[in-house]
Amino acid sequence: MPNLVWSRLSSLQLGRYAEYYSKMEFASYGYEVYTSEVDDHGVDFIAKSPADVFLEIQVKSARSNYVFIPKDKLVLDDRHLVCYLHFADGTLPEVYIVPAVVWKRPNEVFVSRDYSKPEWGINYSKKNLSILAPYQAELYFSNH
Repeated sequence: MPNLVWSRLSSLQLGRYAEYYSKMEFASYGYEVYTSEVDDHGVDFIAKSPADVFLEIQVKSARSNYVFIPKDKLVLDDRHLVCYLHFADGTLPEVYIVPAVVWKRPNEVFVSRDYSKPEWGINYSKKNLSILAPYQAELYFSNH
């Protein structure tokens, strides 16, 4: 059993853990996982599905209720996914697989912000869990 006191980890440590955890999630469902040496295009890893479809995965982790991706680092198409992990002390992370195309129609959870550096965001809250629930990893993998 891993340490479940996520608040003891730095942001860098938590992000690294989330990337490894995400890769293991995909591998456990029969995906082949390819790691890139450098994350300079917003892709943390490539996953080849059992149906031979290549997907580009951006991993995002958070202990807070908001996480974002710069708009220039995420292509809104069917081949790009965001693997979002929400961490709370005492539990394993909640894992969500979000197709990038959801940001084509922003809502309370999947937001578009046009600050000086535009971003796509995920608002995590108990109130909005029903919007996020369809993207639980188990549901994604059972349907793909």
